[in-house]
Amino acid sequence: MTSDREQAVFEAGIKLGALYHQWVGTPISRISAASVEKAIEQAVILQPFVEEITVRLDRSLMNENRFGYSELSGMMFDVEIITRVGFTYCRARLSPETGYPLMKIVECHEIS
Repeated sequence: MTSDREQAVFEAGIKLGALYHQWVGTPISRISAASVEKAIEQAVILQPFVEEITVRLDRSLMNENRFGYSELSGMMFDVEIITRVGFTYCRARLSPETGYPLMKIVECHEIS
């Protein structure tokens, strides 16, 4: 049997991993970035155990190809997600760290 804390951590990790692999490679431009951020947030918030999500994409990394768009890469993501299982909250991030799009648990806490 897993604890609420373990499940909240798992849910945060699985949501970030799915988000990353689902959206990497998506055609994007500086003009469409805000709508893609919103689409990702609206899709992920529907999933069980997700309390909040914020997605920001680094527009400075969006270099247009000859057809006028870029492809979304992992280094463009700055995502924070909060999951809740029972009374346990987990905050996790996906963001560039030393040249790699790193996913990590930031904190977990229980409310009484």
